[in-house]
Amino acid sequence: MTVDHGRVVVLYGGDSAEREVSLKSGEAVLGALERSGVAPIGFDPAEGGLTGLEALAPDRVFIALHGRGGEDGTLQGALELLGIPYTGSGVLASALGMDKQRTKLIWQALGLPTPECVMLKADADWQAVVERLGLPLIVKPVHEGSTLGITIVDSAETLASAYRDAARYDTRVMAERFIQGEEYTVSLIGDEELPAIRVEVPGGFYDYEAKYLSDETLYHLPCGLSETEERRLAELCRAAFEAIGCQGWGRVDVMRDEQGRFWLLEVNTVPGMTDHSLVPQAAAHAGIDFDALVLRILDTAGRCD
Repeated sequence: MTVDHGRVVVLYGGDSAEREVSLKSGEAVLGALERSGVAPIGFDPAEGGLTGLEALAPDRVFIALHGRGGEDGTLQGALELLGIPYTGSGVLASALGMDKQRTKLIWQALGLPTPECVMLKADADWQAVVERLGLPLIVKPVHEGSTLGITIVDSAETLASAYRDAARYDTRVMAERFIQGEEYTVSLIGDEELPAIRVEVPGGFYDYEAKYLSDETLYHLPCGLSETEERRLAELCRAAFEAIGCQGWGRVDVMRDEQGRFWLLEVNTVPGMTDHSLVPQAAAHAGIDFDALVLRILDTAGRCD
């Protein structure tokens, strides 16, 4: 049975630091919807603003905007006021998911495992930070995605420069305990957890280039965990996802240390949908092709609350 999705607008582009990735995600989503007979309209808020979006009178919005202004609750709040149903998480969960530190605070309060972090300032005692978190450690902007502004720090002497690099992207910067081990990611759609992916990067750091440009990054599907371990990982990611109120779809990134313990890193409430992206890969392994995946995500937009 064909579902009438009404007038569908795909939001992509925007003016965040992740604009280029968002453009690729949006183009992929538009192509999938067109192949499915939906006849979507692509719209870049950086060019038309909310007034332009409202003039299109959408029945549903597919959000393919990454980063601030699209993934942080501000767009979701505007759509709520306009009464337009949209894909993904609501205002509060989107805002929390974009804030790595506050997400961690909620996880810690619920007893969910996540690496310890310290908020940094320009006049921080760098040696004290190192003594607390150990080396190496990770420095990252609190409100950025796609690993923008992230540095692995090996000495107290380089911590200040790592802070300055991250501060180019955000006024709030954090240092996080480094977890040595394997990186996993779990995608969620509705009530379903897709197969976990183990990410292996020859250079050892899953940075922007490894995510979007390199052909050397390896994505292991199946991930290599036992059935019991993968179920435990899926349950942890579901708990982390729901802890901050996420809905619809998203992705949770996790590290597994050398003792086999899982550590939650962050939640992505508008994951990438490019040809290198993780959610489409996990869906394909579960037997869901890209066009069907996009329709399933679009179906999560059947409410505005």
